[in-house]
Amino acid sequence: MDGTARRELPIADDALPFDPDTTAIEDREVFDLLEPAVQEWWLEEFGEFVPENGGFFTPPQRGAIPNVHEGTNTLICAPTGSGKTMSSFLSILNSLYKRDRETADGLENSVYCLYVSPLKSLANDIHRNLEVPLDGIESIVADRDGESMGEIRHAIRHGDTDSAERQRMLEETPHILNTTPETLAILLNSPKFREKLRTVEYVIVDEIHSLAAGKRGTHLSVSLERLAAMTDHELTRIGCSATIEPLSDVAEFLVGREEPHVPDAPQGGEVPDSDPRNYELVDARFAREFDIELECPTDDLINTSCEVVQERFYRMLHEHVQEHTNTLVFTNTRSGAERVLHNLRETFDAYDETNSGCHHGSLSKDVRQDIEGRLKSGELDVVTSSTSLELGIDMPHVDLVVQVGSPKSVASLLQRVGRAGHRVGQTVTGRVIALDRDELLECAVMLKKAEEGFVDSVSIPENAQDVAAQHVYGMAIAEIRPEAEITEILRRAYPYRNYSDAEFESLMRYLTAEYAGMEDRNVYAKVWRDENDPPDGEHHYEEFPVGTPLIGKRGRLARVIYMTNIGTIPDSFTCDVFTRAGDEWVGQLDENYLDTLEKGDVFVLGGDHFEFSYRRGSKVYVDRTSARPTVPSWYSERLPLSYDLGCEILAFQAELLAHYEEGGPPRVRAWLREFPLDDDSVRAVARLFDHQLRYAGADTVSTPDRLAVEVERDREEYERHYYVHSNYGRRFNDGFSRLLAYHCAQEATANVRVAVADNGFVLSMPLNRKVDVAGIIDDLESDRVRENLRAAIDGTDLLQRYFRINATRALMILKRYKGYEKSASEQQVSSEMLLGFAADLEEFAVIEETYREILEDKLNVAELEAFVAELEAGDITVERTLLDSPTPRAFGLATLSASDVVLADDESAALQAFHEHVIDEIGDESLRELSSGS
Repeated sequence: MDGTARRELPIADDALPFDPDTTAIEDREVFDLLEPAVQEWWLEEFGEFVPENGGFFTPPQRGAIPNVHEGTNTLICAPTGSGKTMSSFLSILNSLYKRDRETADGLENSVYCLYVSPLKSLANDIHRNLEVPLDGIESIVADRDGESMGEIRHAIRHGDTDSAERQRMLEETPHILNTTPETLAILLNSPKFREKLRTVEYVIVDEIHSLAAGKRGTHLSVSLERLAAMTDHELTRIGCSATIEPLSDVAEFLVGREEPHVPDAPQGGEVPDSDPRNYELVDARFAREFDIELECPTDDLINTSCEVVQERFYRMLHEHVQEHTNTLVFTNTRSGAERVLHNLRETFDAYDETNSGCHHGSLSKDVRQDIEGRLKSGELDVVTSSTSLELGIDMPHVDLVVQVGSPKSVASLLQRVGRAGHRVGQTVTGRVIALDRDELLECAVMLKKAEEGFVDSVSIPENAQDVAAQHVYGMAIAEIRPEAEITEILRRAYPYRNYSDAEFESLMRYLTAEYAGMEDRNVYAKVWRDENDPPDGEHHYEEFPVGTPLIGKRGRLARVIYMTNIGTIPDSFTCDVFTRAGDEWVGQLDENYLDTLEKGDVFVLGGDHFEFSYRRGSKVYVDRTSARPTVPSWYSERLPLSYDLGCEILAFQAELLAHYEEGGPPRVRAWLREFPLDDDSVRAVARLFDHQLRYAGADTVSTPDRLAVEVERDREEYERHYYVHSNYGRRFNDGFSRLLAYHCAQEATANVRVAVADNGFVLSMPLNRKVDVAGIIDDLESDRVRENLRAAIDGTDLLQRYFRINATRALMILKRYKGYEKSASEQQVSSEMLLGFAADLEEFAVIEETYREILEDKLNVAELEAFVAELEAGDITVERTLLDSPTPRAFGLATLSASDVVLADDESAALQAFHEHVIDEIGDESLRELSSGS
C-alpha cells in the first residue's frame, strides 16, 4: 500500500494494529467505497486487522458491500457470526448518510430500507445494532465537522406495535423499517402507510433459509412483488442466509422474475417464459474455521446400562462447560432442553439459577428475554435450548456449542454450531454427542459431509393456492386492477413462476363463490371479476378500456377481514383424549402429534398405553391396550432427517460394506478414523455393522442401489413385521409407508399398522394375513404414485387437519370476524362441516391445495416418484430376508417407543433381548475381536 493510500486512512498509522508499509490490505477497494466518517466509525468498532480476512472485512462483507453499493441484488450465504447482516446494512447506512448530507432538505419522511425477519427477536437485535453505527457516525461527524448529522430514523413494526406508535410512524416515518412478513402484507394494504413504501429502495430479507422452505416465504415473495409494482424504480434485494443449498434457487426466490416474454397470448393455460432478475451470489458458507467432533459416552450403547450412559453423558457435558466460557447446548425437543438443565443442576453443584438457564418457544416472553440478555452479556455458563432461531444473534461470549443427538441435516448442524465463536477470526467449536446407535451413524456421516462442504438442499413450495387467495384478495382491496396485472405480479414471485391459467381460474371460482352452495355455508364471494362493461353493465371504469377483465373487492368489511385474518402460521391446539368404553378423560395430545396417528396406532399417555380409534373436532377417542407403542411421544417435535443426508447415509453404508469385505472390522475402524469421531464412536459404528453382517449378511443393509426388507414373525404378538430400511428421512418414509399400507390393505383386507422413523418404517399385520411386501414394492408404478398416495390419505385425520389449515389461510374459515376470535378447535369443527361439501366440488382450489401440500411438502412425493422409477428401471433392487428377530440396523425400528436416552426412562429390555439373540446366533468371538482391536 503506497503512502498516498495510507494517508487516506482516517486514523494515524501508529494507531493501526499492523505495519501499513509491509502489509497488503486486500479489501482496500471496499473500504474506499465508504464515506470518511463511516470509515472512521468502522475502524473504531471493527478495525482490528484480521490477517486471515486480508483486511478489515470478513469474506461475506468484502463480497457484499460493493454489490449493495452498486444496487445489485445479492444473496449472502455465510455462517452465523461472520458479519453478513452488517454487510447488508453498511452500504445502506453509508448511502443514506451521504444522501442526507448532499440533499438540502435531507431525507424524505418515508421508508428507504425494509428489513424483513422471520422472528421478532431478530428484529429487536437489528434495531439495537443500528443504534451503534448511527450514534457512532453522528458522534464522529460532530467531533470532526462541528455539526450534527441529519437524523436517520429506524423503527420496528410488527404485530405487537401499539396504535400510538403506528400513528407516530406516519408522522415521523422511519427511514429503515424492521418488520415481519405478515406485517409487511398488512402495510401494503394500509391506505396511508403504503404511500410511505413507494420510496423503498432496499429490502433485506434475513434468515431467508428459514423462510424459503415454507409458506411464510411464499407469502413474503408475493408481498415483495406487490411492493416492487408500487415503486417507479428497481428494488435492491439483499438476502442473508446461513448455510443452504441450492444457492441459485434461493437467490431466484429472493429476486423474483422479470416481466414474462409474451410474443402471443398464452395458449392452453401455459405460463409465459420469464427470466430471474439479475443477482450476485456471495458464497462464504465456509468462511469460518470449524472444529467439530462426534462423541459417544460408550463404545457399546446396547450393553451399557442407561444409568451408566446418563452418568457418562452428563460428566462429558459438565467437563465441556467447565473448559469454556459460555456453552450453548441444543437438544431436539423442548422437554429435552429442560431435562438436560435439570439433571445438570441435580448432578453438579456448579450450576444454579444464577449461571445456567433454559430457552425455548414454550417459555414466557419475559423468561426468554432474560435468558437472551444474560447469555449475550456472558453471565450464564450454560444455556440449553431446542431451537437456534429464537435466540436471535449477537452472543459474543459463546465459545462452545454442544448438540445432543442428531440435528437431522448438515444445514441445521452448521446453523446451530455457528452460534459459537462470534468474534471475527474465532474458530467455531462444536461437539455432537450421540446417545443412540442410529443417531450415531447419522451424525458420523453428517459431520464428515460437513467437513467436505456438503449442504442439504431446501425445497420451496410452489403454486400454493391458499397464499395466492390472500394476495389476490389483498390486491383487489387495495385498488381495482386488471386481471393481467394480478397474474403478472403473482408470476413474478418465484414460487408462482409456473402458475397456470387453469390454476388461476380454479382460484377465481373459489374467490367469486361461483360454486353452488358456498354461500349457504357462510362462505361468501371475496372479489368480483368483470370485463369492464359499458355503463349499463355492473362494473365500468373509464380509466380502463372496455373489455379489459378487471378484479375488485366485494363486501364492506373486506379490508377488516383481510387485515385481521392474513398470515400463514397455523393455529394449533391440544385435543382432549377420552376412552371409548367409559368416556373417561385420560389426558391431552398436541394436534401436531395427531398427524402421525392412524387407526390402530398405540401411544403412551400418562404412563398408560392407548390405541387410537378416531377424532371428532377437538376430542380424541381411544381404547386401553397392553400392546407395544408404535409412535413415540417425541415424534411430532423433532426435525425430520433431510432426504439428501439420507442418501449420503446409504452411500456411506455401501462404502463401509466394501471396506468390510476387504479387511473386516479392523479395516472399517481404520477408515472411520478418517472421520471427525472420537474412539468410542468409531468402535460403536464398527461393532454395529460387524454384528449386522455376521448375523444376517450384506443383503440386509440398504445402499443406493438396494432396498433391504426384513420380515420377522413375532409369535408372541401374533404379528408379522416388515422392516423396510428406506433411509431417506421421515417425510419420505411417511409417504412410502402410507403407499405400501394402502396396497397391503387392498391385498390382505387386514388392518395394517405403521410405525415410521428416519431410517425406515415398520408395517405390521396379523400372521394369518401374509402379504408379499417386497413384491408390492417391485410392482409399484411411478406414474401412479401420486394418484395412489392421494387415495391413501383420503378420509384421514391428516387430510382433515390440513384442510382446516388451508381453508383458514384461504379465508374460507375466518379466525376473526366482527370482534369474535375463533379458536383452532372451533376452526377444526367448521372445517369438518365444510370438508365433505368441498371434496365434492370439481377442482376446488382449497381442496387441491390441501392435497398438494400434504403430498409435495409433507410426504416428499417427487422423491418417492423418482425412487419408484429407479425400481422400475432396475437401478434399485429389493432384497427380502426372513428372520426370527430384528437385525441390529432394525433395533431402532423395532423399539420406536423408546426415545433418546436424555428423555427416556430405561426401556432397553427389548433392545437387550434383540442384541442377545444376535450374539447367540453369531457367537461372542466378534465381541472379543472388537474389544481387543485397535
